[in-house]
Amino acid sequence: MTSENLRVKVGDLQLRNPTLLAGGILGLTGASLKRVWESGAGAIITKSIGLESRKGYPGPSVAQTPCGLVNALGLPNPGIEYALEEIKVARESKATLLGSVFGRNVEEFEVLASKMEKAGVDAIEFNLSCPHAEDIPMIGQDPKLTKNVLKVRDNLETPIWVKLPGNTHLSNLVEVAKSAEEGGADALVISNTFPAMAINARAERPILGHKVGGLSGQAIRPIGLRLVYEVYKEVEIPIVGAGGVASGENMIEYVLAGASAVEVGMSIIESGLGIFQEICEEASSYLEGRKIKDLVGLAHQNLD
Repeated sequence: MTSENLRVKVGDLQLRNPTLLAGGILGLTGASLKRVWESGAGAIITKSIGLESRKGYPGPSVAQTPCGLVNALGLPNPGIEYALEEIKVARESKATLLGSVFGRNVEEFEVLASKMEKAGVDAIEFNLSCPHAEDIPMIGQDPKLTKNVLKVRDNLETPIWVKLPGNTHLSNLVEVAKSAEEGGADALVISNTFPAMAINARAERPILGHKVGGLSGQAIRPIGLRLVYEVYKEVEIPIVGAGGVASGENMIEYVLAGASAVEVGMSIIESGLGIFQEICEEASSYLEGRKIKDLVGLAHQNLD
């Protein structure tokens, strides 16, 4: 959906509206990415891609709970070379497209980012924060490691967004965010899913094949709002909020806390691809002629 009052910029990247497909949801094939774009998303993000193909964890990989979805996929993906072919297909739609990547070290991120840039993506999301991929280091919990991996920024023209974890002490998250900014990140995504578990009481065992996973959905939105609110006070680069966005009002909440845009994931599973248009229509109605970019961080001012 395109509406003049919903147009935003995240750094130098212009979006037709502030909703983005969250990495990991319908982001594996070019056809599915095109479908999300045609459904009204402001931008689309590929599933997080590594250098080599990866099977992920044995199932069950998701568990529905009363408070959200717990998943442990293990970053399954076909590898960067396969993904590049799907990106070619997705780009046929003229969509605003981000490539999400994960790696174990600077060298892997450098190769992945270079290939994504050559593929013509509009920005690259560095996923530094998967809470359940045990063989992939949680780089986003360490300020020094985060800044170090961003050394690759010197060799790129494409903007880099850094997806940070929520499962770290608030003061540490702020330090990591500041380190990412110092390292050259163009935007921050806050945050990834939160460590969680689901147990079948009748079977007396964990539901997930991997036992533990990450929680997404509306239960984590109040936490996400707090994290965005606190980080916004400490950095100058834009923030993309993620976690529990299911309505236009939810998106407005994140914007007021300091986000310039939001990622939408779990709500697609619950409501279908029409959720993008629903969020935008509700937000546009709320704005009553104002521009959403003028609301960014407004909750920090309205304290009297």
